[in-house]
Amino acid sequence: MKIRPFNYSTLLGVAFSAVLLGFIVLYAATDPLAFINVPGLFIVIFGTLAAVCLSYPLRDIKQSLKSIHLIIFYESLDPRREAEEITRVAQLWTNRDLLGVENIIEGINNPYLKTGFQLIIDNTPMDDMLTLLKWRIVRLRAKEQVASNIFHSMANYAPAFGMVGTLIGLINMLEILALKDITAIGFNMGVALITTFYGLMFANLIFSPIAVKLERRTEQRVMIMSMVMEGITLIAERRTPAFIRETLYSFIVHHEDELRR
Repeated sequence: MKIRPFNYSTLLGVAFSAVLLGFIVLYAATDPLAFINVPGLFIVIFGTLAAVCLSYPLRDIKQSLKSIHLIIFYESLDPRREAEEITRVAQLWTNRDLLGVENIIEGINNPYLKTGFQLIIDNTPMDDMLTLLKWRIVRLRAKEQVASNIFHSMANYAPAFGMVGTLIGLINMLEILALKDITAIGFNMGVALITTFYGLMFANLIFSPIAVKLERRTEQRVMIMSMVMEGITLIAERRTPAFIRETLYSFIVHHEDELRR
């Protein structure tokens, strides 16, 4: 079984988060135990889960949870590998080496690329080929966008339920105002505010970063699929392998520049 390497940026983010929380609890608070509030934590976690279950089908929620491993482990998305495979197939196709093309297709792991090559071998009309390939891109974007949308929603719900916990704490504080017990009032005020703290930390250190990473991964996959579609189209038009290679590499460089802006 192949062991996938960890995504080091994710590990670095987790480390910084741990340092931040450690500093807050140990150095920025007079009593570290003041940051432990089980009812507040319960309200934020289960309130967020309840809102998500009311907003999305269970099937989509399960799929989004499965996608968490994509931000923990590094997935090599190298468009240059696909570009080289397209160029090799273009050379064989130009030489009318159909057997060589079929042998390359057997060793390709990218199902989208394999489908494109198979469409060429089957002499699929250009319009039908582009329709199918574009549909696959749209379908992938829509499918993976659901997962990022769910985590964006959780990032919105968590602070809201933190405020719910705060309101509950304030209600309890108002009930003891008549007693004029300053200690009890201060304690309940602290409990009320810690719930908002939980909501903000969950939203900004867990849910939002997961959503952003999933969106980034989807953008990279769509870029590779768009490049593959361009390469398949050029092969079907019987362009030269050198022209196809330069076009694909120009496509990759341009897209990477766009992502860095």
